[in-house]
Amino acid sequence: MNNSMISAMVSMSGIQKRLDLLAENIANMDTIGYKRKEASFEDTLMRVKSQTSTMQLPGRATPSGFELGFGSRVTGISNNFTQGSIKETGNPTDFAVEGNALFKVEIPSEGEDIVAAYTRAGDFHLQPDPDDAESMLLVNGQGHYVLNAENERIAVPAGAELKVDKQGNIFTILNGESTAAGRVQLLTPIRQEALTSVDGNLFTLVAGAVEADVLADTATLPPNQQAQVRQGAIEASNVNMVDEMAEMLQVQRAYQLAARALTSSETMSGLANNLRG
Repeated sequence: MNNSMISAMVSMSGIQKRLDLLAENIANMDTIGYKRKEASFEDTLMRVKSQTSTMQLPGRATPSGFELGFGSRVTGISNNFTQGSIKETGNPTDFAVEGNALFKVEIPSEGEDIVAAYTRAGDFHLQPDPDDAESMLLVNGQGHYVLNAENERIAVPAGAELKVDKQGNIFTILNGESTAAGRVQLLTPIRQEALTSVDGNLFTLVAGAVEADVLADTATLPPNQQAQVRQGAIEASNVNMVDEMAEMLQVQRAYQLAARALTSSETMSGLANNLRG
């Protein structure tokens, strides 16, 4: 296989991955709290070919060496954490984050241990506490328990009204009496590259990462960097259909160009193989 065919095939593989990401973004355009995925590319390893000594003639302008590339490849996939639009719902258990922060939830692992996950999706609801008939627990749309600042499940007395202020402080109102019930845990990413998407709008830490090194409690940050909670609203995805479709057209054309290069290389190889003296 010659170098031109290798270069075209490598480029087609990278472009296909970019198309897959665009398709995933478009499919999740209506997913609450979804963050757009982006791919980064780099040139594959290049070789420098040296001219033979017979070509190095006096006065010759040909460079002594030239670079031989093999296309480009995907080096990483990242999430764009820019703010999505806020939609009012009027539902008291719906929370939207205004600013750079994530809610923390617990998800079950393969064993009995609990694994933490992070999300911008605040479409929460209350469900009965299996261990306490007089208590309700706050869960997200996938049934994962929402955690407070003490890494505990957020419990609300059955029949109580739920109120949350901008700082995430929770209050329950029952029989006209207001009671503080902790604070919703909001964590600001300080190393976004250490977060990986696991299920649409859920993120977990990459292997070997420690939460304290990747995320910071927004309450500990300077006031101008603190995120806020808006009750009765949710954050839509930050995917723009027009931008995604425009980029998809460009990527499709790049794929067609690489495919034509592969076809041309194959045709030239066939002609060379069929040459007769």
